[in-house]
Amino acid sequence: MFRKTLVAVTAVISCAVMATAAQAHAKLTSTNPLAGAVLAEPPKELRLTFNEGLIAKFSGVQMKTEKGEKIETGTAVADSADTKQLIIPLPATLPDGLYSVRWHAVSEDTHKLDGSYSFTVKH
Repeated sequence: MFRKTLVAVTAVISCAVMATAAQAHAKLTSTNPLAGAVLAEPPKELRLTFNEGLIAKFSGVQMKTEKGEKIETGTAVADSADTKQLIIPLPATLPDGLYSVRWHAVSEDTHKLDGSYSFTVKH
């Protein structure tokens, strides 16, 4: 009887662990510039760091001014040393103002995720 109970308990615990692992998805862990940052100099790029590797060709950002004007960015690429980092080149100069960044990404396990944040440039 003890053996049957042990097998049943082990099976239940295994199912619970597998269900938790299956629900784990990629998530954004940090941004550079930081969300809410006030920068004295405009950034040359955005760096979004995730807890899992990304598929860069299916990931990117849309950046806008506080007036809703779209800012053209370069193509998003994965950092060659760390596929968890997405790098987005920015124009040579950004005028003072508040910028919103709406990002989307596809993790290596093909889960889609998105979000947004903002930062300010103030010379």
